[in-house]
Amino acid sequence: MTSRQRIHEILESGRADDPLSRAFDIFLVSLIALNVVVMVFETMASVKAYAGGFFRWFEIVSVAIFTVEYLLRIWTCVLDPRYASPITGRIRFALSPLALIDLAAILPFYLPTTAMDARSLRAVRLVRVLRILKLARYSDALRTFGRVFVAQKEPLGLTVFLLMLLLVMSASFMYYAEREAQPEVFSSIPATMWWAVATLSTVGYGDTFPVTEWGRVLGSIIAFLGIGMFALPTGILGAGFIEEYQGRRESKTCPHCGKQIE
Repeated sequence: MTSRQRIHEILESGRADDPLSRAFDIFLVSLIALNVVVMVFETMASVKAYAGGFFRWFEIVSVAIFTVEYLLRIWTCVLDPRYASPITGRIRFALSPLALIDLAAILPFYLPTTAMDARSLRAVRLVRVLRILKLARYSDALRTFGRVFVAQKEPLGLTVFLLMLLLVMSASFMYYAEREAQPEVFSSIPATMWWAVATLSTVGYGDTFPVTEWGRVLGSIIAFLGIGMFALPTGILGAGFIEEYQGRRESKTCPHCGKQIE
């Protein structure tokens, strides 16, 4: 076995019977978790004033490790038949969802900061939170969720379309019902959409509410519709998880004797 094959096996196999591969997975998961913890504590001025130097060095070391990991994955991906071509195969791999997440996790560190003001720099560094998405490589639960989401993309897309339609209709009806009584609050349909979002999501912040009789009737109806509409994605994803686990169980069942295959 060549060194490239061994590195590819460690990076991609995740075999429980391979101590080095298992140790690598545990190390990367721990490093990702620590990066999220550090990012959270960096927002506390008192902690950052005390440990700012440590945070900076931890960021440098973490990015160095993630960069080496990313380059090794690009180097060894040609061993996968899907990316066998030395050039186009590596390009296809680099454009895959997990590889794009890996790149997004390190790219902000390498972006030039001299031409950015403080607000732009904070916005770019916020992208570091994407490092938590790297856990999808090592979590079977997250991979399962991804498969379910892809399998149910059509009904979920239809649900999103219906929610957007309901949002526009709710804001439009409420605007015409309340614009004369509260012209400063319901000044336009886009402004009324804030109320529609808060009502349809059943949050109801209370800063915007109808005062006319027709407005209150509409508000009550829209609130009930919101409960039903937001239950649709839950049902779709729930059914998708059931199908996924049933398919997994059937794949592990012997078709002849009905016993579970270990």
